Formats: sequence, C-alpha cells, structure tokens
Amino acid sequence: MRIGAHVRQDADPIGAGEHLGADIVQLFLTDPQKWDKPEPHPQTDRILASPIDVVVHSSYVINVASLNNRLRMPSRKAVADQAAAAAEIGAVGLVVHGGHVRDGEDPAAGVANWRKLFERQQDKGGFPVPILVENTAGGDFAMARHLDAIARLWDSIGEFDAGFCLDTCHAWAGGEELLGIVERVKAITGRIDLVHLNNSRDEFDSARDRHANLATGLIDPAMLTAVVSAAGAPVILETPADGIADDLAYLRDALAGD
Repeated sequence: MRIGAHVRQDADPIGAGEHLGADIVQLFLTDPQKWDKPEPHPQTDRILASPIDVVVHSSYVINVASLNNRLRMPSRKAVADQAAAAAEIGAVGLVVHGGHVRDGEDPAAGVANWRKLFERQQDKGGFPVPILVENTAGGDFAMARHLDAIARLWDSIGEFDAGFCLDTCHAWAGGEELLGIVERVKAITGRIDLVHLNNSRDEFDSARDRHANLATGLIDPAMLTAVVSAAGAPVILETPADGIADDLAYLRDALAGD
C-alpha cells in the first residue's frame, strides 16, 4: 500500500515527497482556482525517474456536470488538458470532483453531461490517464455526495472504466457513515482507486469540507485506519500541512499494528 500526501510545493513535488518519506504524492499542474492550461512541468524528468508515484488533482473550478455552457464546456477542455499533462509526468490518475447542478435543475442532466465527457473523449482515443471521480461533501444537487447519487452516476459512466477516489472527510460531511463505506462504494463502482484520508473539523452531515489532522478531528482515527485497510488503495493525506508528517507516522504505525 502506497501512502503519501498532497504536496504544496508543486515546483518540486519529488523533493517534498522525499522529505516526508512518501510513497506517492499528489499535486496540481496549474492554479486550481483558474482556467489556465498546464505548462510542461520543469521537473518532468525527475518525476518520471523517481520511485515515488504521482497523482494529479484537477482544478477546483471544473464542474463537468454543470448545465451552464460557459462552465461545462471549459470544464471538459480543462479535464482533457490536465489529463494530457498528467500523462506527461507519468501520473497514475487525474482526480476530478463530481460536481453539481444548481437548485431546481435536474441531476439526471448533470449525469448525462458526465457521460458526454467520456463519450466525446472516447472518439479521440480516450483519456491518457484514469479519471478518478471524487465524492464531495455538500450540495443537494451534487453528482457524488450520497451513495445513491454515485450509483446513478456509475450506471452512466462505469462502462468507460472511470475510477473512484474516496475522500473520508467528504463522506463524513456528506452524511455517509464510514463504517462499511468501502464495501458499499465497491458494491456500486466495483473499485476504489485512491483514498483521500482526511479527518473533519465539522460534525457528521455538516456539508462542510474542512479537513483536520488524523488525530485531532471529529472522526475516530481508528475508523480512518479501518477505511484504509479495507480499501487497499493508495492513500493521499490532504490534512493541514503542519501536521502531515505526524499524520504519515500515525497512519504507518496504526497499519503496522493491524
């Protein structure tokens, strides 16, 4: 099982990973709050040569599900551009949030837009890295907050070999019990490709996405360890930076004691 963290030092992700003793790192390839197209990474050769795996997180502005053409169309292009850039550095996947439609809009239309993303790219030979759909914390019209919504989404995109990223804080904040969640997700998707292991600063079903370090949030740390053990997938910590080294040590110790 490969364990690591999201590194804020995107200019030197391998150096940051080596400093942490990580097996895998997650990074952005462009400003996550903007629509900028990724530039070639200046350390591509080092990233490709390193034994540390990399996974790319797509920009936060992306919303593939949106019914607004001015948001959906650039979102599709951004996913394609960032997937291509992820492939250039040998990434194991591109994480993309499930997105949402607006209040009063039909979530089925958002699901259809996800399918169109894969259909259109399939005509171009498919994505060069797996697209890992991530569950989200809030929104009554979200594509991937609740498991029933994820099931509707997977009925539409599962045939395209879409991957799944399980975020523990998002699941907790979204109102999904963590006990048995791995089994319930796999019953829907058949897979968990990545775990974002985060504790939460907020109560269950709060719809608030505020991460906490493993031992200091409101989720029982033993439950987080149990999710990791059951998932058997690579793990990325997105916890507050000051405590990530301690979180890595805590998780490794906890897993060694299983």
